[in-house]
Amino acid sequence: MSTSTQVRIHTGQPCPASGIYRFDGYLDGTIYPSPLPGEREVALSRPNIAPPIRSANKGCFWLLVRPS
Repeated sequence: MSTSTQVRIHTGQPCPASGIYRFDGYLDGTIYPSPLPGEREVALSRPNIAPPIRSANKGCFWLLVRPS
């Protein structure tokens, strides 16, 4: 039996797996203001720290969409 788990991290958390992460909402439960186009995805390497959305000055969640 195979189970898949999604890797979801938040601003300030060390990255557990290298790859491309996509914006997955703000820590306060909102999705506005929308991140700028260049902020919607970020390449992170293990164990770098997950960044905030700088244009909104808000912490957020990141979802691993392409492991490397």
